[in-house]
Amino acid sequence: MLDQFKAQIEVALDTIRPYLEADGGNVKVVDLTEDMVLKLELMGTCSSCPMSAMTLKAGVEEAIKKAIPEIVKVEAVNVEVA
Repeated sequence: MLDQFKAQIEVALDTIRPYLEADGGNVKVVDLTEDMVLKLELMGTCSSCPMSAMTLKAGVEEAIKKAIPEIVKVEAVNVEVA
């Protein structure tokens, strides 16, 4: 499933990566489930930032769903609750 959408996902992520990198973070694609849930790993400062849940929903998920409407949800696999 991931192979089919990987290029589109990366293009969508590239639109927000500069903002993540500006704060010392990044994001990596882990998996796309059969029920169209994209699993991402937040990297760098994003993995422990108290705002990462908001960043994921407002920034990352919005960019992904806008580019690939088939994806129904974006989840981080490693967000630490502050």
